[in-house]
Amino acid sequence: MKGILIVNHYLNSDKFTSLNKWVLESAKKYNIDMKIFTNREVMLLSEDEIKSQCDFILFWDKDIMLAKRLENMNIRVINSSDSILNCDDKALTYLKLYNSGIQMPKTIIAPMTYDNIGYSDSGFLKEAADILSFPLIIKERFGSFGYQVYKADNYEELHRISYEKWNNKLIFQQYIKETEGKDIRINVVGGKVVAAMKRVAKENDFRANITNGGTMSKYTPTDKDCEIAIKASEILGLDFCGVDLLFGAEDNERYLCEVNSNAHFINIFNCTGVNVADKIFEYIRGNV
Repeated sequence: MKGILIVNHYLNSDKFTSLNKWVLESAKKYNIDMKIFTNREVMLLSEDEIKSQCDFILFWDKDIMLAKRLENMNIRVINSSDSILNCDDKALTYLKLYNSGIQMPKTIIAPMTYDNIGYSDSGFLKEAADILSFPLIIKERFGSFGYQVYKADNYEELHRISYEKWNNKLIFQQYIKETEGKDIRINVVGGKVVAAMKRVAKENDFRANITNGGTMSKYTPTDKDCEIAIKASEILGLDFCGVDLLFGAEDNERYLCEVNSNAHFINIFNCTGVNVADKIFEYIRGNV
């Protein structure tokens, strides 16, 4: 079996190159001949050139247009372009899961405006704050590792952050105080939970991302945790993903925070000993 790993041409830090190497080494265990191409390199290849080198494509990027082009060639792309978009845009994730029965923080999507106009009035911010109350969470719709997530404790902070970031497209969310500085990451592959960990933020940070200095510990997910993670994965059309859950006021109460179509898995391996890349290639072996 042959595959292509597609990564972003412009993300070449140690963090990403280590992950790419990890994926290639895992593929060897399953006798899968993987080659790595960047999105810029594949852009220039013909359909025949691409098809001659792969039975499937593991798409470790967010270049949606390229993923759709490859799907138009009838190549199996994992994850699919639609499922990547469903996760990459946090507003779209919320809308896709809205009628699913999965509990999510109350969410308001900022009104669309044009780049050359911006917001000529800020009245909607007060209306959003009246509905969500303070503190509240502001998220850029596109972002990773918790870098584009902010907390506003009052109207002045809400106004300042919103006007600084408005052209990045925003959503506003209810702040769940019981989960401040902690969450659950659950990895799902092929509709099954394969690994889970609890993340705790560094002092004075409401975000629990490991990249931002948080710590991690092995976690045994409840039946409800697994049900939510698997259901979200299926609705969003994902072959594999990382699902982030927030704690609620009750012991078994959970809120879905985000779903990651290409969640990094080195941290969860270090925490749990589960190699999610192996699980992905086991799934590919049985389904492609």
